[in-house]
Amino acid sequence: MYETICSPVDYGGLTLKNRVIFAPTSMGLPRAELLARMEAIAAGGCAMIVVGDVPVLPGRSGLSLFSRQGTAFYRELAARVHRHGCKLCAQLHQSDADFKGMLRYLPGLLTGCIPRNRLRALLNEQVGPYITGLPAEKVARITAAFGPAAEQAAALGFDMVQVHGDRMCGSFSSAVFNHRTDAYGGSAENRARFGVEAVTAIRRRLPGLPIDYKLAVRQEHPAYGNAGVTESELPVFVPLLEQAGVTSFHVALADHGDLSDTIPPKSHPVFGGEGCFLPLCDQVRALTRRPVCAVGGLTDPDFMEARLRENRMDCAAMSRQLIADPDWPRKVAEGRAADIRRCVRCNQQCLGGMMAHQGVHCIYERKD
Repeated sequence: MYETICSPVDYGGLTLKNRVIFAPTSMGLPRAELLARMEAIAAGGCAMIVVGDVPVLPGRSGLSLFSRQGTAFYRELAARVHRHGCKLCAQLHQSDADFKGMLRYLPGLLTGCIPRNRLRALLNEQVGPYITGLPAEKVARITAAFGPAAEQAAALGFDMVQVHGDRMCGSFSSAVFNHRTDAYGGSAENRARFGVEAVTAIRRRLPGLPIDYKLAVRQEHPAYGNAGVTESELPVFVPLLEQAGVTSFHVALADHGDLSDTIPPKSHPVFGGEGCFLPLCDQVRALTRRPVCAVGGLTDPDFMEARLRENRMDCAAMSRQLIADPDWPRKVAEGRAADIRRCVRCNQQCLGGMMAHQGVHCIYERKD
């Protein structure tokens, strides 16, 4: 009944046992709990887990690929995931947060005059000036760092890397934030340079490594998303990224706005439906023969099977659904779709837990 979902696929040079991918997610969990959560998702039959927000440079957030703690964690994660026939992908990124620029708000945050839920908006306000003012030499050092980071990821057991087309990469791509007048700004070709250089740095060091690219797309009508690539710029960005070495595309809505847009609840006025970002995926599909992964409100196996058969996507990425029920792929394969614990897209303990700095959880966890 779900032959396509359960069939293997060549995803940009990496063979996946089925079409289900755990989408990159900032889980915000203690390491032991995170390892257990990721292994449970792998054991549930998922074909690949994408580890979100793996920094290419040491920073204030995220486990470094080069630190003692980071290398131990990622090795352990790879061993646990591979035990269940699941592949592992590192989403490589560099933060575009101007932490020095945020110091002015620290007193207000500490005294409560500025609420914590205002922090994200304040960070986003600093992105444009920060990105625009970075010295070109520093930008080149950052893009070059994607190469050693990918090399280290492969050495630690990752099967693929994904270049995060949001965060700093997405901000450079976006005319909303990028007001530079040098080779990294202005035209769409110039704004694509950061991502192209990051991919090129990986490809030079690892000629055979599959490179996924999270293509963050700014929807134009109606307008949603701030970072990333506009729909009309996709014909510029997609070929340049392919030429640099991208082997597959993970298509999502651009970030740097309201998180309830990129992680939409069922009540969202535009993205409340199943497969809500598929129209963006369709536009990328028309421009490339590389595999394309869709994401956004995917929960229903009947819907996914139909869209896969229609060739609108090669893989389906889910986060909230696999948090609600890690055994979704196994239940589908065993003909037990009726037993799936469906994500209701309420965003209470997943996005809500993230925003409250309590880690990503699910309302179902309280009922078990």
